[in-house]
Amino acid sequence: MRYFTSVDDIGPLDVAVKEALEVKRDRFAYSHLGRNKTLMMIFFNSSLRTRLSTQKAAMNLGMNVIVLDVNNGAWKLETERGVIMDGDCPEHLLEAVPVMGCYCDIIGVRSFARFESKHDDYNEKILNQFIKYSGRPVFSMEAATGHPLQAFADLITIEEHKTKERPKVVLTWAPHPRALPQAVPNSFAQWMNAAGYDFVITHPEGYELAPEFVGDAKVIYDQDEALRGADFVYAKNWSAFADPNYGQILSKDRAWTITSEKMALTDNAYFMHCLPVRRNMIVSDDVIESDRSLVIPEAANREISAEVVLKRLLESL
Repeated sequence: MRYFTSVDDIGPLDVAVKEALEVKRDRFAYSHLGRNKTLMMIFFNSSLRTRLSTQKAAMNLGMNVIVLDVNNGAWKLETERGVIMDGDCPEHLLEAVPVMGCYCDIIGVRSFARFESKHDDYNEKILNQFIKYSGRPVFSMEAATGHPLQAFADLITIEEHKTKERPKVVLTWAPHPRALPQAVPNSFAQWMNAAGYDFVITHPEGYELAPEFVGDAKVIYDQDEALRGADFVYAKNWSAFADPNYGQILSKDRAWTITSEKMALTDNAYFMHCLPVRRNMIVSDDVIESDRSLVIPEAANREISAEVVLKRLLESL
């Protein structure tokens, strides 16, 4: 594996999950792979779980780790070609990226959607410049349109807790005070479809995701109907995808918040969320604190998903 940006890069999911559970049993079994190798983690946006889990995974594999916050402690980077650089960006990404590649063996990039250009966001402009110009294996630590490390961790978590071969998994939109990218729901949908679960997406009208991510999922606009019989409920906010409302908030309807009354419609489902979560907007206190909440095991599995990806990237060097 040379790059990791989507479920298409990981190969058969049953093999990937089996490898993840093996790694989880002994996180240091492959520490020889990263000896004298360096991971550079580049953040254009804030992070807690991604930074800590990926750095821990790299350390488990024996790697050195360099962390660069582009917007805090580095030159501000210009990303457009043809720009007269007489503003506040003294360095261009086209020089910075190959320089970064000189100092490491693998690069992880975190860069959210900017909501300035749907074309640029959905063509993963920043991530693809690292892939094209760094000369190193590159993996996504969340990009404009996807968060595959999170979705891989979600899959591992579901596989650990499911009680039937093909559980019903529901991805539900929930309200939020800010406009958020579609990256997490996009990747979650992509991985759930690939896993072959009974997968349902529910959201208010106007919040349809890109068709290439929705795939064969059932889309139901009535949240209560969607939740009935669910085994796993994954709540997440996202902003509008379709033009002319791309990146906009169309609703803050608190009726979509996941409460104990909503969870009572399910088949005693587990609750999932990628974190950070806005309590009593996305989910009520009692649901997220219940014994059916998987948010902490899910976050813990971020270390495992990152370690499997790094392991495979190291094996390809």
